[in-house]
Amino acid sequence: MARLARVYFPVTALGPGRRLGVWFQGCPIACPGCMSRDTWAADGGTVVPDDWFAGAWATALARGATGLTVSGGEPTEQPQSLLALLRAVRSAPAPHGTEPADVLVYTGRSRTEFATLVPGGADLADALVTGPYRVSEPTDLIWRGSANQRLHLLSDLGRERYADYEQYRPEQPPMQFVVDDDKVSYVGVPRTGALPRMERSLRAADVHLGRSSWRP
Repeated sequence: MARLARVYFPVTALGPGRRLGVWFQGCPIACPGCMSRDTWAADGGTVVPDDWFAGAWATALARGATGLTVSGGEPTEQPQSLLALLRAVRSAPAPHGTEPADVLVYTGRSRTEFATLVPGGADLADALVTGPYRVSEPTDLIWRGSANQRLHLLSDLGRERYADYEQYRPEQPPMQFVVDDDKVSYVGVPRTGALPRMERSLRAADVHLGRSSWRP
């Protein structure tokens, strides 16, 4: 069984193309300044069986998915479920006439720790972003929150899709707003200070947030 914080499609702000985004629930790393504190609690989120992933990925492929992005929370806290997800993606054939989908995984662990905690996981991913978020080390590198985080290219497909992004610094980071009932989610990696500025702008427009995922 997997405990998930959220699942979105299409995600366009965390990797190239149109992606299925899967956020695992539970994170003991608890980085100060994290924008996703709602994913920390190990007993939060929604529980799904591991075989649910195959159907979710098939639906995403049918809707034009070109990749999978896994984040959290901390995916290595649920290694068997993470492997079930990655295997479901790898075993699904690409729709006729389409390019193969790539897999990007975020972890607050090091690459060595990831390999230890999720045996075989690196062999099922094309790219891996490693390292905890450090609010004191801002960066403008795409898809990374702090300068200590590293983008590792693990496969030929990963090198093909991500090589141009290793040192890419966009003028503005890609971001998405996802509206779901009474909740608005911010998908992407904002730069330091972006979230407080957004709150101030909303207040100036007489829009007041309730609970924010980035505040205690």
